Amino acid sequence: MFDEKQLEIIEKASEVFMRFGIRSVTMDDLAKELGVSKKTFYKYFEDKDALIRSIIISKTEIDKQLCVIASKQAENAIDAMIRINEFSSSMLQNVHSSVFYDLQKYHREAWGIMENHKNVFVAGEIEANIRRGIEEGVYRDNIDANIISKAYVKTIDALFDGETFPAPDYNFNHVFTEIVRFQIRGLASEKGLEYLKKRLNQ
Repeated sequence: MFDEKQLEIIEKASEVFMRFGIRSVTMDDLAKELGVSKKTFYKYFEDKDALIRSIIISKTEIDKQLCVIASKQAENAIDAMIRINEFSSSMLQNVHSSVFYDLQKYHREAWGIMENHKNVFVAGEIEANIRRGIEEGVYRDNIDANIISKAYVKTIDALFDGETFPAPDYNFNHVFTEIVRFQIRGLASEKGLEYLKKRLNQ
């Protein structure tokens, strides 16, 4: 999808945007931060919007790959849920508070890609995780996986709206962990709760 040089620019530019926000960083700022010329940027990306779109595409693809790996390596559905959320938390906890607002307001296509990823892939993975947990006996057997997967996605939305848990009053990682634990406890059967206590104490 992207060649080696594009991926290098995408990764480094992503770090800059995550640290300072999107709108506040110009292409001149990026060129200085990355030590490359603007000409090099425009060789690979038509404009800032195209760069942002490429970053989102790259990040969502990485997210898909790591979620699949985490699910395959997990001991059970609860372990998979914790692994996936630990990865997500580590990726998102240092994101500048304005990034999601900037995406939604100024980079609509990139925002749409991220929203589609969340509402289709992430919700689908959560639904599959719930069905797996029911089969394994670690989740209650009276859960509507489709409804809960959609509710899960909407709950996570609150992390990014900048109003429900505003920085710096709330630590992202702490809020994320509390939400995930609350959700897993709501899903877990007695067997699952026993496993969760053991897993969290490791």
